Amino acid sequence: MEQPDAIIHQPVRLKIMAALKALPPKEMLEFVRLKTIAGATEGNLGAHITHLEQAGYVKVEKDFAGKRPRTRVMLSKEGRRAFEDYVTYLREIIDTAGA
Repeated sequence: MEQPDAIIHQPVRLKIMAALKALPPKEMLEFVRLKTIAGATEGNLGAHITHLEQAGYVKVEKDFAGKRPRTRVMLSKEGRRAFEDYVTYLREIIDTAGA
């Protein structure tokens, strides 16, 4: 990878991806929890999640918990791979700087 993945490289999206990568595959994180982790407003977080979803990096599920609407997000296989590639890219920078 010559350049970092521009989709992941944005700070809020990086926080979203890191939080989701920490979960077991196919496990979902609720929007409200992601909002706290990312330190973003609802509108800002929603826009970033949409961007990640359009890139195929996350899957979004909307349903109800009782009578309350709920949005949950998980990494897709492509998103998991993209994040791992991103981390590899960063490690290569560190290894090169230390050489």
